[in-house]
Amino acid sequence: MEEGGAEGERQREEEEEEDFVCLDGSFFINRNYELTTYTFGSHVLELLCLQSASTDFDLTGQLVWPGSVLLNNFLCKNTDILKGCSVIELGSGVGITGILCRRFCHEVVLTDHNGEVLEARFYILKKNIELQASSVSPYTSGLMAEKLEWGNVDHVNQILQKYPSGFDIILGADIYILILVYSFILDQLHMFSYSPLLYISFQQASIPLLFSTVEKLLSIHDGQCRFILAYVSRAKTFLANILPTSMQHG
Repeated sequence: MEEGGAEGERQREEEEEEDFVCLDGSFFINRNYELTTYTFGSHVLELLCLQSASTDFDLTGQLVWPGSVLLNNFLCKNTDILKGCSVIELGSGVGITGILCRRFCHEVVLTDHNGEVLEARFYILKKNIELQASSVSPYTSGLMAEKLEWGNVDHVNQILQKYPSGFDIILGADIYILILVYSFILDQLHMFSYSPLLYISFQQASIPLLFSTVEKLLSIHDGQCRFILAYVSRAKTFLANILPTSMQHG
Protein backbone atom coordinates (compact mmCIF):
# COMPACT_ATOMS: atom_id res chain seq x y z
CA MET A 1 0.00 0.00 0.00
CA GLU A 2 2.79 2.40 0.89
CA GLU A 3 4.56 1.68 -2.42
CA GLY A 4 1.36 2.29 -4.37
CA GLY A 5 0.77 5.54 -2.51
CA ALA A 6 4.27 6.77 -3.25
CA GLU A 7 3.85 5.96 -6.95
CA GLY A 8 0.58 7.87 -7.05
CA GLU A 9 2.23 10.86 -5.39
CA ARG A 10 5.01 10.86 -8.00
CA GLN A 11 2.46 10.80 -10.81
CA ARG A 12 0.58 13.74 -9.31
CA GLU A 13 3.85 15.72 -9.01
CA GLU A 14 4.74 14.96 -12.64
CA GLU A 15 1.30 16.11 -13.79
CA GLU A 16 1.66 19.35 -11.82
CA GLU A 17 5.09 19.96 -13.39
CA GLU A 18 3.63 19.46 -16.86
CA ASP A 19 0.94 22.04 -16.12
CA PHE A 20 3.49 24.58 -14.89
CA VAL A 21 4.70 26.92 -17.64
CA CYS A 22 8.04 28.63 -17.06
CA LEU A 23 8.56 31.77 -19.12
CA ASP A 24 12.10 32.78 -19.89
CA GLY A 25 12.96 36.43 -19.28
CA SER A 26 13.40 36.95 -23.01
CA PHE A 27 9.63 36.44 -23.40
CA PHE A 28 9.13 40.00 -22.17
CA ILE A 29 11.84 41.54 -24.34
CA ASN A 30 11.01 43.11 -27.68
CA ARG A 31 13.87 42.79 -30.14
CA ASN A 32 11.98 43.86 -33.24
CA TYR A 33 14.33 46.72 -33.98
CA GLU A 34 13.49 48.86 -37.00
CA LEU A 35 15.88 50.86 -39.14
CA THR A 36 14.84 54.46 -38.52
CA THR A 37 16.05 57.72 -40.04
CA TYR A 38 16.59 60.83 -37.90
CA THR A 39 17.55 64.25 -39.21
CA PHE A 40 19.29 66.91 -37.13
CA GLY A 41 20.06 69.99 -39.16
CA SER A 42 22.02 68.80 -42.18
CA HIS A 43 22.95 65.54 -40.48
CA VAL A 44 21.03 62.37 -41.28
CA LEU A 45 21.39 59.35 -39.00
CA GLU A 46 20.11 55.84 -39.59
CA LEU A 47 19.99 53.46 -36.66
CA LEU A 48 18.14 50.51 -35.23
CA CYS A 49 15.68 51.06 -32.38
CA LEU A 50 12.25 50.12 -31.10
CA GLN A 51 9.23 52.19 -32.00
CA SER A 52 7.43 51.49 -28.71
CA ALA A 53 8.37 50.70 -25.14
CA SER A 54 9.32 47.27 -23.89
CA THR A 55 7.33 45.57 -21.13
CA ASP A 56 10.51 45.71 -19.05
CA PHE A 57 11.04 49.18 -17.55
CA ASP A 58 14.79 48.60 -17.48
CA LEU A 59 15.00 48.30 -21.26
CA THR A 60 14.28 51.94 -22.00
CA GLY A 61 17.64 52.01 -23.77
CA GLN A 62 16.03 50.34 -26.77
CA LEU A 63 14.16 53.55 -27.62
CA VAL A 64 15.04 57.03 -28.82
CA TRP A 65 13.76 59.35 -26.10
CA PRO A 66 12.58 62.95 -26.56
CA GLY A 67 15.45 64.25 -24.45
CA SER A 68 17.92 62.73 -26.89
CA VAL A 69 16.23 64.53 -29.76
CA LEU A 70 16.34 67.81 -27.84
CA LEU A 71 20.00 67.36 -27.00
CA ASN A 72 20.91 66.44 -30.59
CA ASN A 73 19.15 69.50 -31.96
CA PHE A 74 21.02 71.67 -29.48
CA LEU A 75 24.37 70.12 -30.35
CA CYS A 76 23.77 70.60 -34.07
CA LYS A 77 23.30 74.31 -33.47
CA ASN A 78 26.36 74.53 -31.21
CA THR A 79 28.92 72.31 -32.90
CA ASP A 80 31.83 74.48 -31.77
CA ILE A 81 31.61 73.01 -28.27
CA LEU A 82 32.22 69.54 -29.72
CA LYS A 83 34.95 70.08 -32.29
CA GLY A 84 38.15 68.27 -31.42
CA CYS A 85 36.81 67.02 -28.09
CA SER A 86 36.64 63.57 -26.57
CA VAL A 87 33.18 62.64 -25.29
CA ILE A 88 31.71 59.98 -23.06
CA GLU A 89 27.96 59.49 -23.01
CA LEU A 90 26.20 57.93 -20.01
CA GLY A 91 23.15 55.78 -20.64
CA SER A 92 23.62 55.81 -24.41
CA GLY A 93 20.85 53.33 -25.21
CA VAL A 94 20.74 52.98 -28.99
CA GLY A 95 23.54 55.55 -29.29
CA ILE A 96 21.81 58.31 -31.22
CA THR A 97 23.53 61.20 -29.42
CA GLY A 98 27.00 59.69 -29.37
CA ILE A 99 26.80 58.74 -33.04
CA LEU A 100 25.90 62.32 -33.91
CA CYS A 101 28.71 63.69 -31.74
CA ARG A 102 31.27 61.58 -33.59
CA ARG A 103 30.77 63.86 -36.59
CA PHE A 104 32.40 66.66 -34.63
CA CYS A 105 34.56 64.91 -32.01
CA HIS A 106 37.75 62.91 -32.42
CA GLU A 107 36.65 60.26 -29.91
CA VAL A 108 33.27 59.20 -28.54
CA VAL A 109 32.65 56.46 -25.99
CA LEU A 110 29.08 55.22 -25.70
CA THR A 111 28.20 53.55 -22.40
CA ASP A 112 25.23 51.71 -20.99
CA HIS A 113 24.67 49.32 -18.10
CA ASN A 114 21.92 47.14 -19.52
CA GLY A 115 22.89 43.71 -20.83
CA GLU A 116 20.18 43.71 -23.48
CA VAL A 117 21.57 46.93 -24.89
CA LEU A 118 25.22 45.92 -24.73
CA GLU A 119 25.73 42.18 -24.79
CA ALA A 120 25.39 39.03 -26.88
CA ARG A 121 23.93 39.03 -30.36
CA PHE A 122 21.41 41.72 -29.44
CA TYR A 123 24.18 44.20 -28.74
CA ILE A 124 22.27 47.17 -30.12
CA LEU A 125 25.00 49.74 -29.58
CA LYS A 126 27.44 47.56 -31.49
CA LYS A 127 24.84 46.96 -34.19
CA ASN A 128 24.36 50.69 -34.65
CA ILE A 129 28.10 51.35 -34.71
CA GLU A 130 28.49 48.64 -37.34
CA LEU A 131 25.60 50.16 -39.26
CA GLN A 132 27.50 53.44 -39.52
CA ALA A 133 30.54 51.55 -40.83
CA SER A 134 28.46 49.68 -43.41
CA SER A 135 27.23 53.00 -44.77
CA VAL A 136 30.84 53.90 -45.64
CA SER A 137 30.69 56.68 -43.08
CA PRO A 138 33.97 58.45 -42.25
CA TYR A 139 32.74 59.00 -38.70
CA THR A 140 32.96 55.47 -37.28
CA SER A 141 36.63 55.40 -36.30
CA GLY A 142 36.94 56.61 -32.73
CA LEU A 143 33.40 55.47 -31.91
CA MET A 144 33.41 52.85 -29.13
CA ALA A 145 30.94 51.17 -26.79
CA GLU A 146 31.70 50.16 -23.21
CA LYS A 147 29.71 48.69 -20.36
CA LEU A 148 29.28 51.13 -17.49
CA GLU A 149 26.96 50.44 -14.60
CA TRP A 150 26.68 53.53 -12.45
CA GLY A 151 28.37 52.87 -9.12
CA ASN A 152 30.38 49.91 -10.40
CA VAL A 153 33.98 50.73 -9.51
CA ASP A 154 35.38 47.96 -11.70
CA HIS A 155 33.60 49.32 -14.78
CA VAL A 156 34.86 52.84 -14.10
CA ASN A 157 38.44 51.68 -13.56
CA GLN A 158 38.38 49.63 -16.75
CA ILE A 159 37.25 52.64 -18.78
CA LEU A 160 39.85 54.91 -17.20
CA GLN A 161 42.57 52.38 -17.92
CA LYS A 162 41.45 52.11 -21.52
CA TYR A 163 41.08 55.90 -21.94
CA PRO A 164 43.75 57.33 -19.60
CA SER A 165 43.46 60.86 -20.98
CA GLY A 166 39.88 61.12 -19.77
CA PHE A 167 37.17 63.04 -21.60
CA ASP A 168 36.43 66.67 -22.39
CA ILE A 169 32.64 66.38 -22.36
CA ILE A 170 30.21 64.14 -20.50
CA LEU A 171 26.75 63.78 -22.02
CA GLY A 172 23.45 62.50 -20.66
CA ALA A 173 20.05 62.43 -22.37
CA ASP A 174 16.90 61.33 -20.55
CA ILE A 175 18.93 59.39 -18.04
CA TYR A 176 17.29 58.24 -14.83
CA ILE A 177 19.12 59.40 -11.73
CA LEU A 178 18.40 57.00 -8.90
CA ILE A 179 18.87 57.86 -5.25
CA LEU A 180 20.85 54.67 -4.51
CA VAL A 181 23.52 55.39 -7.13
CA TYR A 182 23.50 59.17 -7.13
CA SER A 183 26.74 59.71 -5.23
CA PHE A 184 28.47 57.23 -7.49
CA ILE A 185 27.47 59.23 -10.59
CA LEU A 186 29.16 62.31 -9.17
CA ASP A 187 32.34 60.34 -8.45
CA GLN A 188 32.39 58.88 -11.95
CA LEU A 189 31.90 62.24 -13.64
CA HIS A 190 34.76 63.67 -11.60
CA MET A 191 37.05 60.76 -12.51
CA PHE A 192 36.34 60.85 -16.23
CA SER A 193 37.95 64.20 -16.97
CA TYR A 194 40.25 66.80 -15.53
CA SER A 195 38.11 69.62 -16.89
CA PRO A 196 34.84 68.19 -18.19
CA LEU A 197 31.78 69.83 -19.65
CA LEU A 198 28.57 68.19 -18.46
CA TYR A 199 25.44 68.27 -20.58
CA ILE A 200 22.36 66.56 -19.19
CA SER A 201 19.21 66.48 -21.29
CA PHE A 202 16.77 65.70 -18.54
CA GLN A 203 13.26 64.33 -18.45
CA GLN A 204 12.62 62.32 -15.30
CA ALA A 205 14.70 62.46 -12.15
CA SER A 206 14.81 63.82 -8.63
CA ILE A 207 15.12 67.56 -9.18
CA PRO A 208 16.80 68.44 -5.84
CA LEU A 209 19.31 65.63 -6.20
CA LEU A 210 20.01 66.61 -9.81
CA PHE A 211 20.85 70.22 -8.97
CA SER A 212 22.74 69.26 -5.84
CA THR A 213 25.01 67.05 -7.92
CA VAL A 214 25.43 69.74 -10.59
CA GLU A 215 26.39 72.28 -7.92
CA LYS A 216 29.10 69.97 -6.61
CA LEU A 217 30.33 69.18 -10.11
CA LEU A 218 30.54 72.85 -11.09
CA SER A 219 32.58 73.64 -8.00
CA ILE A 220 35.21 71.00 -8.72
CA HIS A 221 36.78 72.82 -11.66
CA ASP A 222 36.24 76.44 -10.63
CA GLY A 223 33.61 77.36 -13.20
CA GLN A 224 35.19 75.53 -16.11
CA CYS A 225 32.24 73.14 -16.33
CA ARG A 226 28.96 74.12 -17.97
CA PHE A 227 25.61 72.53 -17.35
CA ILE A 228 22.77 72.58 -19.88
CA LEU A 229 19.37 71.23 -18.88
CA ALA A 230 16.78 70.28 -21.49
CA TYR A 231 13.59 68.67 -20.28
CA VAL A 232 10.16 67.59 -21.42
CA SER A 233 7.55 69.00 -19.05
CA ARG A 234 4.68 66.63 -18.37
CA ALA A 235 3.37 68.18 -15.17
CA LYS A 236 2.98 71.72 -13.84
CA THR A 237 4.55 70.73 -10.54
CA PHE A 238 7.66 69.58 -12.36
CA LEU A 239 8.11 72.93 -14.08
CA ALA A 240 7.28 74.81 -10.88
CA ASN A 241 10.12 73.08 -9.06
CA ILE A 242 12.80 73.58 -11.71
CA LEU A 243 13.48 77.32 -11.30
CA PRO A 244 13.42 77.59 -7.48
CA THR A 245 15.60 74.49 -7.16
CA SER A 246 18.13 75.81 -9.67
CA MET A 247 18.24 79.18 -7.86
CA GLN A 248 18.70 77.42 -4.54
CA HIS A 249 21.78 75.66 -5.86
CA GLY A 250 23.16 78.74 -7.59
